[in-house]
Amino acid sequence: MEMRDRRRYPHPFVHELKLTTAQKVRGAVLGAVLFPVRVGVAALFFLIMWPIARMRLAGLSEEERAQPIQGWRRWLFHTPVLLLSRAVFFSLGFLWIRVKGRQAAPEEAPLLAVGPHSSFLDILVLLPSGLPSVVSRSENAKLPVIGALLDFNQALLVSRTDPDSRRRCVAQLKERLTSKGRWPQILIFPEGTTTNGTALIKYKPGAFMAGIPVQPVLLHYPNKLNTVRWTWKGISWVQALWHTTSQLYTNITVEYLPVYTPSQEERADPALYAENVQKLMAQALGIPATDYVMESRVPVRKLGCLSLPPEPPARDALRLLQHDGMLDMVATLNVLIGSCQSGQDGSISSDQLTSLLGLTDRQTATKICDLYSKGEHVDLRQLAVNLAAVSGLLHVESLIDMSFTLYDGGSKGSLTAVEFGDLLGALVGCFQPYSAKLYKEMASRGQPTRGDLQALLTGHPTYQKLLSQYLQPEEAGQTDTTPLTNGRTENQNRLLKNGIVLSNKKAA
Repeated sequence: MEMRDRRRYPHPFVHELKLTTAQKVRGAVLGAVLFPVRVGVAALFFLIMWPIARMRLAGLSEEERAQPIQGWRRWLFHTPVLLLSRAVFFSLGFLWIRVKGRQAAPEEAPLLAVGPHSSFLDILVLLPSGLPSVVSRSENAKLPVIGALLDFNQALLVSRTDPDSRRRCVAQLKERLTSKGRWPQILIFPEGTTTNGTALIKYKPGAFMAGIPVQPVLLHYPNKLNTVRWTWKGISWVQALWHTTSQLYTNITVEYLPVYTPSQEERADPALYAENVQKLMAQALGIPATDYVMESRVPVRKLGCLSLPPEPPARDALRLLQHDGMLDMVATLNVLIGSCQSGQDGSISSDQLTSLLGLTDRQTATKICDLYSKGEHVDLRQLAVNLAAVSGLLHVESLIDMSFTLYDGGSKGSLTAVEFGDLLGALVGCFQPYSAKLYKEMASRGQPTRGDLQALLTGHPTYQKLLSQYLQPEEAGQTDTTPLTNGRTENQNRLLKNGIVLSNKKAA
């Protein structure tokens, strides 16, 4: 799917709840009464569940805890926790749970794949499914009550930052899924993070490595107000809880699709298996299946080995600068690149950026810094290269000249692994995990030179798409920019007159 086609699809990681004045007034009045009552009652049910959940594994050794719970421990505590869990969600306003389709038995489908993943409230799907086991972040095990419930559930815990933890989790998951009913069904959210429900993001293949049948499960929230969504950007989880509990009731439908049995090809290729299940569920939901993923807590989409933000951060940076009155991007780039060439090529604060560019509003600089670092500092070279790439002020060769010179520390005519990784990340607008492997391949012939960089960016199909499709001005004529071309424009001549491109060529 071409990138230009993808732009018509909604951003899956942002959710803003738009309310009319009447809805705001109604929510404020009902919320003032319902929110404290509902949250208080739900907390009470949670507290009652806490010791019951703890008792299920009380007195067992680590070896016994690693085995599926059997006998009286399994049936004695299961029903009370199930009923109390239902009471929690009933008190929060989920008065009914509509179920469509039939849940398969564990022998038919050991795995339940649920989507789209909207918020923490999605765990309600455990109730009509009979409290199957889940996969959860290891950090959640330390939370009061939640940790006890994860123990009760014999959940698989995984640390997102520890590769060994992920490998152990995948091995344990495969063991349980192939136990032929010895372990309970396992329920996963294969997207791995929450979205706004307008598209399914790329499924993680870990749970599909076992090659066993899976039952897709769809979650629908057929309400006038979409209050449950909690995404990377937008309303917070507290706001989602407030708006949800401020409604008289919230509808949810759990839909079980027919069991999906993988082909021999899918068993041999978990990524293909995950992709086909994603497409099947997206078709049933009537939404697109995309290749967006969450990588290092940042949403990206894949283009070959590249990890691309939904759109280049420089696009937002350009809008912010224009809103602040910085309409001449040539002059702005002159300042940024000039500062880099004068030795100020490290991380600068939002106050320094405000002073450097002569911004009228410090918040503009703060927001620009946040686009790249989620803080109040930004790497000046990254900002300069990303702005130059997206603005369209330079043709490809000049952009490569400028980028290479800014990252060629000491003007030695080649790039180290760190410099290459930083340059590639600056061009795209975020860190590229694959850059180290790519550099190793290139460095087998010697440290990459400017010519090697140009050959990569202009000769490889992936990077050709990066330059010709992803790093393009949003709309021609919207700013003082022109698309990346192989010809020289008036804007490029202005940069040449200021010595930027010429000095880069001499240094290279």
